Amino acid sequence: MDLKVINAAGEAQAAVAGSDALFAREFNEALVHQVVTAYFANARSGNRAQKGRDNVSHSTKKPWKQKGTGRARAGMSSSPLWRGGGRAFPNSPDENFSQKVNRKMFRAGIATILSQLVREERLVVVESFTAETPKTKAFALQLAAMQLDSVLIITKELDENLYLASRNLAHVLVLEPSQADPVSLVRYKKVVITREALQAFEELYA
Repeated sequence: MDLKVINAAGEAQAAVAGSDALFAREFNEALVHQVVTAYFANARSGNRAQKGRDNVSHSTKKPWKQKGTGRARAGMSSSPLWRGGGRAFPNSPDENFSQKVNRKMFRAGIATILSQLVREERLVVVESFTAETPKTKAFALQLAAMQLDSVLIITKELDENLYLASRNLAHVLVLEPSQADPVSLVRYKKVVITREALQAFEELYA
């Protein structure tokens, strides 16, 4: 599979060959959905807590007598039917939302996403990607010259200047190949991979 290559000015260069196993895979919507959903689920901390009817502050006194008032029977103000009452099925703070995705499925999901990015012309390769200074303004001008606004940049190694220059840009994320996740790959309009990172990607997932 030939991958599009651009230079520092955003101009197209000679294409580079990529692994068919990684960049020419058929799209599998169900697999991508499962991988992305599992990633979001595994990121949840599960620390939310709600009070049941035994935890809320309430009186045990019967609000009114059983018969003769014309109102429905009531025993305690902690009833889930009442305002301020406890939840019927409260969430516990140790709830586990994790979903298991085996290694083979995860790799196939990453390859499927990368292949679709290539088909949509959202993935490009560059020779290298560096920042001369840790200045956000200069880095933003560099991205504008390459006609990139919402972009995921994947480099072999994340140097300090590149990290400092990019961290304050809301629509820019810089990662190493081992840190790439399915959500980041689909979230940004463009994915830029350096040649060295491309080789590392193929070693990891191909």
